[in-house]
Amino acid sequence: MVLPNRRHAAVCQPAARCYRGGSISAEPRINDRIRVPEVRLVGPSGEQVGIVPLAKALELAQEYDLDLVEVAANARPPVCKLMDYGKFKYESAMKAREARKNQAHTVIKEMKLRPKIDPHDYDTKKGHVVRFLKQGDKVKITIMFRGREQSRPELGFRLLQRLASDVEDLGFIESNPKQDGRNMIMVLGPHKKKTEAMAEAREAQAARKADRGAKAQASAPTEEPTEG
Repeated sequence: MVLPNRRHAAVCQPAARCYRGGSISAEPRINDRIRVPEVRLVGPSGEQVGIVPLAKALELAQEYDLDLVEVAANARPPVCKLMDYGKFKYESAMKAREARKNQAHTVIKEMKLRPKIDPHDYDTKKGHVVRFLKQGDKVKITIMFRGREQSRPELGFRLLQRLASDVEDLGFIESNPKQDGRNMIMVLGPHKKKTEAMAEAREAQAARKADRGAKAQASAPTEEPTEG
C-alpha cells in the first residue's frame, strides 16, 4: 500500500469531510480517494502515460510531489492526471472571479419626470438618460401625473416622444408609452451592447491614464548638463 505524503494528506482531509455528513462532494476524487484497480494516466504536461495500476499512479504522484486527480470519472478506466491540485483550484477560482467581473449584466435604470417639467430639470434628467444609455443600460422613463394632470395624458406622451427623439443616437424605444395607473411608462434600450460599452469605458480610462502620464512627464523639470 502506498502511504500518502504530506501533500496528499493535506488535500484529502477537506474533501473527505464532505462525505461524513452524507453529502456528496462536487469536487473530483483525488489521491487515496480514488478507488479503482487501474487508471488511464495523463502526465503533468498533458502527455499520455497510458493505463497503469492505481498503486503505480500514486507512486508517480509522490515522485513528482503532485496530486493524482480524477478528471474523467465515467471513462473506463477513469482518466487521472498528475497536477498540483491546490494550485489548480486557486487558478480556477481566479479565472471564475475574473469572468464574473467582466460579465455583462444589462441593468434597467429608472428616471422619473413630471409632465410640466421645466427646461433646466429636463436637461438634467436627459443627461442622466444619456449616461445610462452610453453605459449600455436600459432606461425606464416614468411620467408621474398628479391631480388634474391625469386628464391630460397627451402631455406625458409628447414628453416621452421628445425624450426618445433627443437620445435616438444612443437608444431606441423598446417599450412604447403606456398608461399605468397615475403614471405613463416607456422603456428605452441602448444601441450598444453592455460588453461594448464596458470595453469602450476601459479604453477611455486607459487613454486618460496615459495622457496624464505624458503630461506629468512633459512638466517634469529637466536637469541641465553641468560643465566640468
